[in-house]
Formats: sequence, C-alpha cells, structure tokens
Amino acid sequence: MQAVLSTGYLLYVLLPLWLAAGFADWLCHRRTDIAHTSGTRESALHLLMLLEVGVPLQAALFLQINAGLILLMLVCFLAHELTALWDVSMAVQQRRVSPIEQHVHSFLELIPFMAISVVCLLHWDQASALLPGQWERAQFELRRKEPALPDAYVVGIITATLLLSVLPYLEELLRCHRAARRHQPPNLEVHRP
Repeated sequence: MQAVLSTGYLLYVLLPLWLAAGFADWLCHRRTDIAHTSGTRESALHLLMLLEVGVPLQAALFLQINAGLILLMLVCFLAHELTALWDVSMAVQQRRVSPIEQHVHSFLELIPFMAISVVCLLHWDQASALLPGQWERAQFELRRKEPALPDAYVVGIITATLLLSVLPYLEELLRCHRAARRHQPPNLEVHRP
C-alpha cells in the first residue's frame, strides 16, 4: 500500500508541481524582460537545466528503475544544481530576480531531490546497491519498465512537459535571439576588390 501511495505522490503530485513551477519561472523571466537583460546566454542555461532534469525523467517513464538509472538521476541532479547556481549567479548581475522568482527556484531545485528520494525509497534494493561494498547487487542494464506506466499518463505527462516546459523555454530562447539580433551593431567591414 505504501508503494502505491508513494508512486501516486511521485506521479500525480511532484511531477505536475515541477511542471507548474517551471512554467511559473518562465512567466517570471517574461516579466523581467529576459530578452533585453541577461538574454540568450541565460535562456540557454534554462534549456540546459530542462535537459538535465528531462533526461532522467524520460528514462524513468520508460525504463525499469535500477542502480544505473538511479545513478543517472543523481548525476543529472548534481549537474542541474551546479547549472542553477551558475544561472542565478549570472542572472542577478543583469536583471532583477524577484522574491517570487527566488521562491519558484526553490521549488525547481527541491522537487527533483524529492522525486529522486521517493524513487530511492521505492527501489531501495538498487539505491542501496550504489553504496560502497554493495556494487555486486547493482544492476545497470537498460530494460523496459514492467509493468509499464498507463499510456494515458505517459501521453499526458509528455504533453504537459511539451506545453509547460519545452515550448515556453524554446520561445524564450527565440525571443532572446531575436532581441540580440535587433541590437547588434551593423557590420561595417569594408570589402576590398
């Protein structure tokens, strides 16, 4: 019963909350006119962070959770945290990061940690196999998830990810790129015959 409740919490509370926080962060970026402040460089970091969280999320939707996948989650989480630190350190020098945006960031950093924690508890045999002296129990092979998650859930979460994360952050990058092109000085290079 606890495994069912934990899985439900992961799938139907944490993941939707993470998507909502990501969309709220995108709204904060629009409000502070990221296209004309920190621009393309910060927007590219946002896509990198989305990739760092998205890869293990997609893997967990389709693959059996084992030590290899948990290790991937941990490595991607660490990379995400380092990228987030880089992102905020750069952003605060070029635009206002409001208290609301800072609060949204806390959700975006904490939810992946919470999700990995739930996954580790649900698959403790493989999570604990990553501890020193336990490697002989660790499984690293890629296998399809058995039983698979319901098709409706997978389609729903992928659609929500596209609509609330991927497309908004691609739009942000495009908006930043356009603004940067409009503000580039003209190329005054003289062409010699």
